[in-house]
Amino acid sequence: METKEILKRVRKIEIKTRRLSDHIFSGEYHSSFKGRGMTFSEVREYQFGDDIRNIDWNVTARYNQPFVKIFEEERELTMLLAVDVSGSEFFGTHTQFKKDTLTEIAATLAFSAIQNNDKVGLLLFSDQVELFIPPKKGKSHVLRIIRELIEFQPQSKKTNIDEALKYLSNVMTKKAIVFLLSDFMDDSYAQTLKIIGRKHDVTGVRIYDKHDESIPNLGMVAMQDAETGKKMLVNTASKAVRTAYHTHYANNVTYCQDAFAKSGSGIINTRVDESYVKKLLTYFKQKEVK
Repeated sequence: METKEILKRVRKIEIKTRRLSDHIFSGEYHSSFKGRGMTFSEVREYQFGDDIRNIDWNVTARYNQPFVKIFEEERELTMLLAVDVSGSEFFGTHTQFKKDTLTEIAATLAFSAIQNNDKVGLLLFSDQVELFIPPKKGKSHVLRIIRELIEFQPQSKKTNIDEALKYLSNVMTKKAIVFLLSDFMDDSYAQTLKIIGRKHDVTGVRIYDKHDESIPNLGMVAMQDAETGKKMLVNTASKAVRTAYHTHYANNVTYCQDAFAKSGSGIINTRVDESYVKKLLTYFKQKEVK
């Protein structure tokens, strides 16, 4: 893809997702994720009902009347976007590829974070870690993240979520807000997710296409596995074939839902032809209530 075309796509995504984050998500994001703790703000005279444990004895002694320390929530957070760039993300049959939806959601979340002066980092993975951009602040940093999401060419087309989570655990030493964006057509990551969930605030964003769920009756169809490259003729007229296809998908979904539930992490499920805006808003509001 030429540089001019990349910049054009970056600008298009920026306009769309910046508007969403500015007017819809920034407030919800702010109230949904808590800071690391409380930091000292100022001192003021003691008032009835104040916690005596917050009395500043040095200032109290100096002015010969009680003063208390006032604390406020330390708001600065770190967000990490862990995004699946394996071959299956280049699948889509309705409006766009799963990769395009992943990019839009990631950009919206990134702009929501910088609206609150938080840091944002990016981890791209297949069956290996393809790229890691350490968390930083600022619009130019977010635009770099969007550019990488658009133009990055992974070395592998396969998927290994467990490897990505292990890498994340090693590089993110302090608590972070982690969004794991994938179609989750993988398994064997539940135990690592559980470990990550104890330290970080993790949310999975599962993006899928209607034909991930089931395959229509189209007779004999030439197909290619997006991750292995294997080509085959598939008899979609066979009920057994269609049932096996759906069962494989359903097993992955069940594994994903169970893994996130047992890790204490949240999960958002959105189809490429659905409004991810509503899904994100609903999720943020539910976190705020909790």
